[in-house]
Amino acid sequence: MVRVLFVCLGNICRSPMAEGVLRVKAQSAGLALDVASAGTGDWHVGEAPDLRAQEAAAARGYDITALRGRLAVRADFSRFDYLLAMDRKNLAHLQRLAPTSFNGTLRLFLDYAPDAPVREVPDPYFGSEDGFAPVLDLIEEAADGLIRHLRT
Repeated sequence: MVRVLFVCLGNICRSPMAEGVLRVKAQSAGLALDVASAGTGDWHVGEAPDLRAQEAAAARGYDITALRGRLAVRADFSRFDYLLAMDRKNLAHLQRLAPTSFNGTLRLFLDYAPDAPVREVPDPYFGSEDGFAPVLDLIEEAADGLIRHLRT
């Protein structure tokens, strides 16, 4: 089974939305994946996703209410095959954390959405509710691309 970890800063907006999206899309595609999410900062450990993220996800059929924030740790590199960062800052954090023995995939999530107009998933946390739908658009596009990649 392929194991995927999505990583953003606080693990309450982008990465839990990506976790929820990929779970549903993988199931619909008949792929058995182990999907999780984490943050590089510890401010929201144990907290549910941001209410705006929950509402935006639910509007598209993704239930992320049971997810809880957690910190990305060095042990994740032995548990997961893919560690996918939402932006370059979190990717750099993961690169510093990665053991030299890691032979999985560590990259930006939007690398799987080559036609997306941006390379990083913007953080909607400090904006309004309106910022979550465009973020979900990018996440859905990248999730589709990741599923295509995993099928090859």
